[in-house]
Amino acid sequence: MLVGDELQSIQEIARKIRVHTIKMTYSAKSGHPGGSLSIADILAVLYFKILNVNPEHPDDPKRDRFILSKGHASPALYAALALRGFFPVELLSGFRKIDSDLEGHVHRGIPGVEASTGSLGQGLGIGVGMALSGRINSLDYKVVVALGDGEMDEGNIWESMMAASKFKLANLIAILDRNKIQLDGYTEDIMPLGNIADKVRSFGWNVIEIDGHNVGEIYDSLKEAYSFSAGPTFVIANTTKGKGVTYMEGNPKYHGKPPQNEEEYIKALSDLGEKL
Repeated sequence: MLVGDELQSIQEIARKIRVHTIKMTYSAKSGHPGGSLSIADILAVLYFKILNVNPEHPDDPKRDRFILSKGHASPALYAALALRGFFPVELLSGFRKIDSDLEGHVHRGIPGVEASTGSLGQGLGIGVGMALSGRINSLDYKVVVALGDGEMDEGNIWESMMAASKFKLANLIAILDRNKIQLDGYTEDIMPLGNIADKVRSFGWNVIEIDGHNVGEIYDSLKEAYSFSAGPTFVIANTTKGKGVTYMEGNPKYHGKPPQNEEEYIKALSDLGEKL
């Protein structure tokens, strides 16, 4: 359970991730703010309370692995990694620029990034392989994979869930950023997902459903998932696309569009409590 100063500290980190997301995408005039803002709280809890990672030794064989399968939410992950100390925060200003390593979709080569992603549906399969490798090599690490709900349309995801269940991969945790919006609109209009919890349970996974913006619930669910030993765990994190920026919240337009002008930019930072 997170309380008091500890709770406020994680909330502040999530706020900073959102601020950096807005600054990065506005500066680049491109990027995906909506799904980056929706996953900020999850990343803050993961990198500052849950994951066994060390920025000074990013390739430690015993480290936990995090895979951002929804690789277009790179601004949020880059911000989390920078704030955690994997590389200088100042490098975030180069996002999507020709002389920068911080590409629009995450890729290996950036300290702390475990997999190159962006072609949706592949991250969970990579996670299955990493989890199996850990078992084979007697390494006690966890693999956490963040999925987008539009990504749940991909058949690869369900194949990977079957494999994870078959091999009882208790060291594998999936987190679904359930913000209900994908590239072209609302998930339930494009390809209705129905009762995800029941579907995932039928594939043999342990399922936990939470408020994906309540850092206390995020923390508790991940601690529970880390201790579950009978098989893989699937956390359904109910979130809001564009969380924290009023005109972006629940608006499909901002899946892949940054603030469109200086007025929107200033409004976004103001909504996030950032002094101009």
